[in-house]
Amino acid sequence: MNPLLFPSYLLFFLLTFSASSASETEFKIKIPRLSPTGAGLTVDELQTSSLSSSSLSADYKTFYFTQTLDHFNYRPESYTTFKQRYVINSKYWGGSKSNAPIFVYFGAEAPLDGDLRIIGFLSDNAIQFKALLLYIEHRYYGKSIPFGSRKEALKNPSTLGYFNSAQAIADYAAVILHVKKKLKAEKAPVIVIGGSYGGMLASWFRLKYPHIALGALASSAPILYFDDITPQNGYYSIATKDFREVSENCYQIIRKSWSEIDKVTARHNGLSTLSKKFRTCKPLKESSELKDYLDSMYSVAAQYNRPPKYPVTQVCAGIDGAPVGSNILDKIFAGVVSYRGNKSCYVNEPQNVSETSVGWRWQTCSEMVIIIGRNN
Repeated sequence: MNPLLFPSYLLFFLLTFSASSASETEFKIKIPRLSPTGAGLTVDELQTSSLSSSSLSADYKTFYFTQTLDHFNYRPESYTTFKQRYVINSKYWGGSKSNAPIFVYFGAEAPLDGDLRIIGFLSDNAIQFKALLLYIEHRYYGKSIPFGSRKEALKNPSTLGYFNSAQAIADYAAVILHVKKKLKAEKAPVIVIGGSYGGMLASWFRLKYPHIALGALASSAPILYFDDITPQNGYYSIATKDFREVSENCYQIIRKSWSEIDKVTARHNGLSTLSKKFRTCKPLKESSELKDYLDSMYSVAAQYNRPPKYPVTQVCAGIDGAPVGSNILDKIFAGVVSYRGNKSCYVNEPQNVSETSVGWRWQTCSEMVIIIGRNN
């Protein structure tokens, strides 16, 4: 997910500044040791091939930092290191003597490459503030893999135990301090930025390391979704509201469709009937396959309901525009086609296993347990 695709004036953000004025940049920074080995101030290795993207500007330079595996323990294995990727764009920077800020983007549950290609928020604002742009990749994603390979890093609980948010933001702290020292920009104020999970990291970083970050901008970050602070059906209540605002008829058809799926399933050859009606890529084994697919489609449409396509409107246009005489499930399928396009098959399509699907599964089961519920 990339909420930072939105223009700055549309961002829903959390911005927390220190009690000091933002213009007060002459403060002294005395940083405690962040890990058993301290900050790994070694010479970086410049990645001359950049990010294998011809569309990416030459202004983005890729480096690797020798990162500590475990920032919080002093066991022998804690001192193990790995290479962590970070990217710098100094095109707009006012220089180390100007006290211009450093905007730091926190990579999240994906390789850094994709974010660099599509997130323009930092560069758009760097011009005005003469900021240095620093992008840091999250451990266990992309090129920032401990233990030498993804296979080894994800091998068992002992290697996966270092794959968590606390270690990640400690990584970010070490990289930020390293870059500031390397560029002789120790007095430059730092604003950390992220979206969704990355936004959660940004807000937690500001709380954990206030001596490093002057402020944090957390876009669409569900930091209140823990400890029953937010109703568990909160997300779906908003998604429902989105559909209902577009079309009451569309909302009612979707609402009725769940029980209709159950009715058809209960009939003789019911799953076969549903498989044909929804043109599934493989015969349905249970109705939950179809329900999960539709659930995901509606929630994603609501999440990314922005111009020019307005996905919620796309779905409802298909449902509301179904031919006269269409039954409830015919209309739902029309919504699927309207949203997904005319494809050879739907629902249980072949999936490519991505780093995000593997890594985020571990994170959501081990630490980021955000229970999203729904009701009738």
